[in-house]
Amino acid sequence: MTSRTQDGDATFAEFAQTRDPALRRILVEQHLGLAHLLARRFGNRGEPLDDLVQVASVALIHAVDRFDPSRGFEFSTFATRTVLGELKRHFRDKGWAVRAPRRIQELYLELSGATDELTQELGHPPTVLELAARTGATEEAVLEALEAGQGYRANSIDAPDHQEGNLASRLGDTEPGYEGTENHQVLVEAMESLPERDRLIIRLRFVDGMTQSEIAAEVGVSQMHVSRLLTASLAKLRESFTIDT
Repeated sequence: MTSRTQDGDATFAEFAQTRDPALRRILVEQHLGLAHLLARRFGNRGEPLDDLVQVASVALIHAVDRFDPSRGFEFSTFATRTVLGELKRHFRDKGWAVRAPRRIQELYLELSGATDELTQELGHPPTVLELAARTGATEEAVLEALEAGQGYRANSIDAPDHQEGNLASRLGDTEPGYEGTENHQVLVEAMESLPERDRLIIRLRFVDGMTQSEIAAEVGVSQMHVSRLLTASLAKLRESFTIDT
């Protein structure tokens, strides 16, 4: 292992001096497995795997060209950062039919992986609160990202991926994750305590899958007001779980 690492370091050092195309090809071929591995991480997010492998491979070539062995970093660390950056840029630039802010696009992609991880860890689909805690985002940002995800081009939030169901179904039919928890009865009782209009808005958003704009038109209020009502209602539901569990 040490010998192979030293050989790789020597090859990078020589390539940095000579820029020999033959050495460049050797270095790229030696690390293609890393590019394929990183591309597969994004395989269930709506883009063909072959396209992702191509993006990752081109990024790997750029990493080989830009790598400076004299700085003391491992190439695998440098290459991983470079390839992941290009893959995320690919999704930002190519994957959205409706342009959303970059932070929301990136959060939506992060939510897909976080949902899978939390579902396995917790034994039930995660709530918005749990997703917010895992990703470090606010609950409002999580909801905004999920809504923006409906504009995702290749596989939208409602399109199936390689796992059973889809991101929307994995988040539940009501407030994401509550439906599948042991506290479902608490949720039902908490919902009954909300005003009729608030219950309607929650049903339209999380059961019928309507956007905030569509709900605003249906209910006859502004989209901003819908957002405020949703935030307030979710806070009340969350408070019920805190008190009763």
